[in-house]
Amino acid sequence: MQDATGAGRRLPPLNSLRAFEAAARLGSFAAAAEELHVTQGAVSRHIQQLESWLGRPLFERRHRGVVPTPVGAAYGTELRGAFDLLAAATQRQQEAAAQQVLQVNVPGTFALRWLIPRLSSFQRGHPAIEVRLATSYAPLAALGREVDVAVRGTAEEAAGWQARPFLAERRLPVCAPAVLREAPLARPQDLAQHTLLHAATSAGAWDEWLRLAGAPGLQPRRALTFGHFHLALQAALDGLGVAIGPAALVAHDLEAGRLVQPFDGPSLPPWRYAAYMPQARARSAAATAFVEWLVQAADAGSGGV
Repeated sequence: MQDATGAGRRLPPLNSLRAFEAAARLGSFAAAAEELHVTQGAVSRHIQQLESWLGRPLFERRHRGVVPTPVGAAYGTELRGAFDLLAAATQRQQEAAAQQVLQVNVPGTFALRWLIPRLSSFQRGHPAIEVRLATSYAPLAALGREVDVAVRGTAEEAAGWQARPFLAERRLPVCAPAVLREAPLARPQDLAQHTLLHAATSAGAWDEWLRLAGAPGLQPRRALTFGHFHLALQAALDGLGVAIGPAALVAHDLEAGRLVQPFDGPSLPPWRYAAYMPQARARSAAATAFVEWLVQAADAGSGGV
């Protein structure tokens, strides 16, 4: 009985099997030699070796060529099926190896407002890379080892990670056009007639902007606070008030007219993003390609500084 390791499996030399299968299929030693890129003499020697190994002839040698014996014809058919199975199994492995999986971890707002709207261009350029995107605001030190690329702010502690800055964003007030129709915003002091939208993850942004705009301590008509920044931006899109909007993350909305920037300035100090790759393991070609694409996408005009 054959054991699980295949140690009891008795097989003739693979080169002999290949030579015989090709010759039986093509009906010619010369044609088999051409297909296998060897000499006709090599094919003849391989088949003789196989016949000796089996203890029976596989071809009838005739004046104008060779013809498989009945045993040889049947054996050739069986080998052809076996080689087809080997070829199919090998192709599946090659296809699996060609499909590279890239684990990417980014903040939720960045994913929704910047990355996902642009991700199709990366997929078109790199169809063999499967991006598996996860969102998290966790620090880099808390990420698992399976992460290939992470996006965080450049202020993030980066021990054990190599950083590649790629995007900076101007942060200015934004709102839906309908908000301005209800109460125009000609100067920062006019914000007293509006609802200011706050995000808990960027607390103090409005206070800082109002100070830079020369309206410290301004009291708005109303204030709404949301747990995450993307919720505050969605509220702005829905006309609930005015939010501090990073231009890079709302560029498509500004271009489409869904949001407007009522003031040209001032802008808060830019928030900068960087792509991080772990230093503990070799950098993959897929990770390098993704980071290079992030840089190119930002340089192509994403609303950054």
